[in-house]
Amino acid sequence: MSVFDAKSRYVKYAKVAFATDRRGRTVSHVTPAEVPPQNELGLHRLREGQRLDHLANHYLGDPAGYWRIAELNDAMTVESALDTPLVGIPSKT
Repeated sequence: MSVFDAKSRYVKYAKVAFATDRRGRTVSHVTPAEVPPQNELGLHRLREGQRLDHLANHYLGDPAGYWRIAELNDAMTVESALDTPLVGIPSKT
């Protein structure tokens, strides 16, 4: 089983589940992280070269919180959150 950083969404919002494979072995897996709704702090106008980890560090004080920005913007990937000129920023808590 993978080890996640203490700030990871999988530590806070996912569960470990078990299943049996075709050979009869019990294997563990992590369920998808069900993140609760977040409040929006405001919008940030992107400039060339900005990345979500930089924005997360600036607004949230945690560069590993980039996933919260992607989640708030309904982005399937981190890169797709940057496909718009304005990015929603979640509040710190």
